[in-house]
Amino acid sequence: MKVIGLAGNPNTGKTTVFNLLTGSNQYVGNWPGVTVEKKEGFFELNGEKIKVVDLPGVYSLYAYSIDEKIARNFIVNENPDCVVVIVDASNLERNLYLVLQILELGKKVVVALNMMDIAKERGIEIDHETLSKILGVKFVPMVASRGEGLEELKTAIKETMAGEAFSFRMDYGKLEPYIEKLEKCIPETSFPSRFVAVKVLEGDPEFMKKTESEEIESVIEEVKKEIDEPESYVTERRYAFIHGLVRECTRKKPGIEDKLNVSDMLDRVLTHPLLGIPLFLFFMWLAFQIIFKIGSPFADILDRAFGWFGEIVGNALSRMGAPYLLISLVKEGIIAGIGSVVVFVPNIFLLFLVFSFLEDSGYMARAAFVMDRLMHVVGLHGKSFIPMLLGFGCNVPAIMATRTLESEKDRILTILINPLMSCSARLPIYVLFASAFFPAHQGWVVFSLYFLGIVLAVLMGRLFKNVFFRGESPPLIMELPPYHIPTWRNVFMPAWTRTKLFLKKAGTVIFAGVVVIWLLASLPPGVEYGSEESLIGLLGKKLAPVLSPAGFGFWQAAVALIFGIVAKEVVVGTLGTLLGGEEMLREALKTHFTPLSAYAFMVMCLIYIPCIASIATIKQEAGWKWAIFSVVYSLVLGWVVAVLIYQIGKIF
Repeated sequence: MKVIGLAGNPNTGKTTVFNLLTGSNQYVGNWPGVTVEKKEGFFELNGEKIKVVDLPGVYSLYAYSIDEKIARNFIVNENPDCVVVIVDASNLERNLYLVLQILELGKKVVVALNMMDIAKERGIEIDHETLSKILGVKFVPMVASRGEGLEELKTAIKETMAGEAFSFRMDYGKLEPYIEKLEKCIPETSFPSRFVAVKVLEGDPEFMKKTESEEIESVIEEVKKEIDEPESYVTERRYAFIHGLVRECTRKKPGIEDKLNVSDMLDRVLTHPLLGIPLFLFFMWLAFQIIFKIGSPFADILDRAFGWFGEIVGNALSRMGAPYLLISLVKEGIIAGIGSVVVFVPNIFLLFLVFSFLEDSGYMARAAFVMDRLMHVVGLHGKSFIPMLLGFGCNVPAIMATRTLESEKDRILTILINPLMSCSARLPIYVLFASAFFPAHQGWVVFSLYFLGIVLAVLMGRLFKNVFFRGESPPLIMELPPYHIPTWRNVFMPAWTRTKLFLKKAGTVIFAGVVVIWLLASLPPGVEYGSEESLIGLLGKKLAPVLSPAGFGFWQAAVALIFGIVAKEVVVGTLGTLLGGEEMLREALKTHFTPLSAYAFMVMCLIYIPCIASIATIKQEAGWKWAIFSVVYSLVLGWVVAVLIYQIGKIF
């Protein structure tokens, strides 16, 4: 089977072209060894099945980010039959930089000149035939959002795969003699020797490590005697060539540059230094309302449906004379486990739907741009603010939303602090305890917990940044694409494929976790489910002394916290089951808690171990190492802060 790779800068319409080529014949996974999303699909070309791999959006092939390494290594090591580079025709000079680098790898290339309609609106006329002659590769004009140019692109792919790769040779002027010297002493790799020589002169850390030798260092020293910064010289030579190429092959209608287009007018407001952040927060608030106001009723329906289904199956098995353990396994384990997965689906699907809409419209790039300066105070990227905000609704989709972050370090750091955002599942705990112990100040108490979560996220973000991810965050460099009306295909398909991915991966881990807790609550045989004599009750009694310094050292509190790992709302249900009916719960709590220990307990519920769904999603997005670390650090932090609040509170 022949394979083609889709490459290009972010926001050039690469996803649109991928969807056009593959339709519904696509699936999502992860690249081997990393957590960056990998999309693959298939289409037929003259009866032959062609595999399409959608590479991460990158601006260059310099090994600065994991995305760039993935794109570069795929092109070289996987040796695709053709690389299709999607470029924004309205921003040709910036986009051709990546095209030149891929051509230097000596691969068969087709360039899709996308967004030709926007280029025409800006008065830009492109002579794509002259571009093809100069660079030796086919340039195909397209308007992918309307499906224009698709057949021409397929024809170009077919002809390019059948032909020979064009040997493109960039002239680096003064560096040419040194490039020839380096080629002779560079050890053999899977990359072309000239490409490696240029990368060494650029100071690419990956190639510097691969080619360390005294001979190469001697050549580099010679270069630096003549050119102070060879890496800057390489970049300047490329852009000089591109500038001349664009001048030769494009023409701009006079007077067009003096007019403001719609995108420019919108950006004057949406990226304004004073109005940008309030408007961004408003849009995020609106997205939050859509995701959780619309999604919650569907989630409630699913929750009731699984509860109803569990009762029916449980009663049916009981009438059939099935053993109690089998009934409990099916009802509390399997059905409840599957239900705990499915109940997240409406919110997750709406989250990805809204994100796809904002991204395809061109606004998401502006959101990151507006928030970048503020988030750098925390040591994070501007895009990190969006998943953190969504964490107030539910940590699961918020953690999954970190996929919008290009940097793996920023993604993991944001994932680690996201569970400190008070999700809606914690609110029933806050309301119960605040109404029981602080009836006159319920609003302030609940607000203080939300505020505490934000403060702790900032502090832990700074700590993790200094300990695990030292070094400056990369600057936020991105194109601001023109605004346009999103297409249904580009909004719906990514939302649906990512929702299926959640069900497939996170769902299995959640299900396994729920079954384990069922076993602990049901054994040894004959005990009441979740009672003091059950394994979970015995475990609660073992853990209770550890919680005594925080003011709630009794086994029911320990069991409630254990069950709270399944879902934070379960803390309230567990306390109701163990301490009395719902109507008596507030009075029962007062016999076990004081106002101070109640506040410490709420703080513990805020901070300690994320729910199983969050842990599963952290594992899915960042791996077991960070999932385990998240469990351990949050448990220790929750205990320490709860103890400090209780012990210091007793003094005063």
